[in-house]
Order: sequence, then C-alpha cells, then structure tokens
Amino acid sequence: MQATLDAAALCKMADRGQIKGGLVDGPLAFDNAISMAAARTKGIRSAVAGQADILLVPDIESGNMLAKQLEYLADALGSGIVLGARVPIVLTSRADSAETRSASTAVAMVMAHAMRAKS
Repeated sequence: MQATLDAAALCKMADRGQIKGGLVDGPLAFDNAISMAAARTKGIRSAVAGQADILLVPDIESGNMLAKQLEYLADALGSGIVLGARVPIVLTSRADSAETRSASTAVAMVMAHAMRAKS
C-alpha cells in the first residue's frame, strides 16, 4: 500500500535528520498509535506507539473521516490547516464551533511565525 511505503519513507527521513523536532514512527495502525495496550498486545516496540500526539493520514478523505470521528465520538477539539503552501491555510468545516475555528487560526499563526523566522 502506498500509505505504508510513504510512512516508512518518512521514518527513514527522520532517522537521517531530514525531519526534526519529534519522534517519528510508522506505519502504525490507529489502535497502535493511540493505545499502549494494543501495541503491547501486538508486540510493537516503539517510543511512539500508544503515545502519538500527531496522526498523519494518506489523503484528505481519510483525514476528514478521522477528524470527524474524533470530534463526534470522542469530543475532541480539532484544528485544521493545510501545509505545503507558501503560507498556512486555515481549513475548517461549516459545522465547526467557534472554539475549533479559533484553534485553527492559532495553529496557522504559529506556523506562519515559524515560517517567517526560518526565512
């Protein structure tokens, strides 16, 4: 699966120092990424397994499904930004709360500041 190959490539890039600022591991199934018990049961040894702070998805459709499930089934507060453009783009849903919209704007501002500092 392409997503599995992409995850492995990102991990290798992190090993080489091309991705900095965090621990990167994968591919990890959702249960293994968020549940230490699931990772332990499956014999997965990883500093990230069961403690992931950020979940990467292979495409926007998967990301939208994951975000909606977390929001509506687990009362998660999300924020949405698009990365890879010259500036961060705030991406919210028409159904998002004011709190989610504010969080998205705050994340975009932090990203914009970091991008300016790098320039």
